[in-house]
Amino acid sequence: MKASVLETIKRSAAVPSMPQVVMRFLEIMQDPNFEYRNLAKVLSADAGTVSEVLRLANSALFGVRNKVVSLQHALTMLGPKRVRSLLLGRYLVDSISGKHIDHLDMSYFWRRSLTSSVIASHFASAVLSKNRDEAFVAALLADIGIPILAEAFAAKYLSTLSKFAPRGAPITAQEEIEAVEVSHAQVSAMVLAHWRLPEEICNAVNLHQSDNPGEGNIACMARLLNSSDRIAKLLCDAPQSEAVMGVCNEATSFVGVDLPTLLHLLPTIETDIENLADTLRIDVLPSKVYALVAKAVQEQLEVNAAG
Repeated sequence: MKASVLETIKRSAAVPSMPQVVMRFLEIMQDPNFEYRNLAKVLSADAGTVSEVLRLANSALFGVRNKVVSLQHALTMLGPKRVRSLLLGRYLVDSISGKHIDHLDMSYFWRRSLTSSVIASHFASAVLSKNRDEAFVAALLADIGIPILAEAFAAKYLSTLSKFAPRGAPITAQEEIEAVEVSHAQVSAMVLAHWRLPEEICNAVNLHQSDNPGEGNIACMARLLNSSDRIAKLLCDAPQSEAVMGVCNEATSFVGVDLPTLLHLLPTIETDIENLADTLRIDVLPSKVYALVAKAVQEQLEVNAAG
């Protein structure tokens, strides 16, 4: 990796800028002893951000019974980590989707990112329960380096970018480094650090393309991101039925969850994804792939039980 390349990318127009109010919000959250009133004070300085937080709090994603009308209530109900995730996601969707990046289907990009974030959150409940919110935001933003590289190095990155599509081959860090000297994981991690996200999120994102991220919580989260993206790709594509179980077995084994855990979440994540997409104002298409994958997993479990 060449630090000069990352520095050039950081200073380019390809890196989305965050509103100052969001940057200040992220800065305050770095202090482990932050107070809710300070977060509310920062957000209150921007009427548009207050409106956005209240809209998010009242979205179908959280199923609140009584309308949330105050910023303090929204922060208390959602929690600052979830507000952070939703604000980042919302502003990034606006910033990146407003650009025209040749040869990149942004609808597919966000559909896959959303799906990965929901899966990562569920997997984290099984293997890294204290870091569920971190896993969610890390998975949502882990591939943000792809559109950034596509904009910064349009010609050099084109052959790699062409794989980020339904039924495309996995993108490896090695091929990206050969093409533009850095991987999209490194770029994503650099951008998240620039936005002052927690170090464990940045480090996990940096490792998420690795087949051997090591041991410990950060490595476990990197495995979460890797596995959730594999299954997200499966759910966002139109896979050959014979390929389904190979992906599911490899992904669940890599992160350390079992097939029943995957089977249990499949009926619910489509609704979660649709609600999150509505919250972030992203169009997603209903898919029959969820049922296909669930059927394949169920049949495999029955075969295992019979054997």
